[in-house]
Amino acid sequence: MDFFDIHTHNNKPVKNVFSIVNKYPTATNFTNPFSIGIHPWFINKNKIDEEFLIIEEKIQHKNCLAIGECGLDKLTETDFELQQKVFRQHILLSEKYKKPLLIHCVKSHQEVIEFKKELQPTQPWVLHGFNKNIHIAESLLKNKLILSFGAAIINTIKLEEVVSKTPISSIFLETDTAEVKIQAVYQKLAGIKNIEVIALQKEIKNNFTKIFKR
Repeated sequence: MDFFDIHTHNNKPVKNVFSIVNKYPTATNFTNPFSIGIHPWFINKNKIDEEFLIIEEKIQHKNCLAIGECGLDKLTETDFELQQKVFRQHILLSEKYKKPLLIHCVKSHQEVIEFKKELQPTQPWVLHGFNKNIHIAESLLKNKLILSFGAAIINTIKLEEVVSKTPISSIFLETDTAEVKIQAVYQKLAGIKNIEVIALQKEIKNNFTKIFKR
C-alpha cells in the first residue's frame, strides 16, 4: 500500500490506501482493518457493560488493529465523570490486548495527559484529528503522544506551524469523516515539510509498521 489512513469512517476500500475503519460496538461488518470503541458522544450508561463485552470480543478479531476512537470531550452533553470512567476502561483494554489507543479529545488535553501520567501505559496513544495550537501539541508530544492530522491541515494556516514543528516520527494522517482523499493530506504535509511525497510515504509507513506492528 502506498498510503496509510489511520482513521476513517469510509467502509469502502480505496485503491493503494491501507485504511483503519472506525467501528462502534453496534457495527456488523468487520471484513476490513478496523478500530473499535465507544465514542464519548455515544456513551449510554445503560449499555456500557454490554458494549464493552462486544468490544472485548471484537478486539480479538484478526482485523482489529486499535482500540478507539475513545476519549474525552467537554463540549458534548455526556457526563464528564462518566466519560473518564469509560476512557479508563479503554486504556485498560489497550494494555491488556497490546493494541494502540486512538483518542478523540476536545478541550480535554490536560486530562488525557494526566491519565497517561497516572497509568503509564506501554501501548502507543494516537490523538486523532489534531487541530490545536503549538503549545498543546508540544505538551502532548512531550508526553509521548502521536498526533494524527486530517483535512484541517489543507485549509488551516495555524496548523502549518504545528505540523512544521512536529517530527514526522510522531505523525499519522487520516481522513476521518471528511470528503477528501488521503493523498491530498499527504501532498499538503509533504509541502509543509518540504519533502517529496514518496519520502513522506516511506516515513509514515515506518511509523505505521512500528505502532500497529503490521
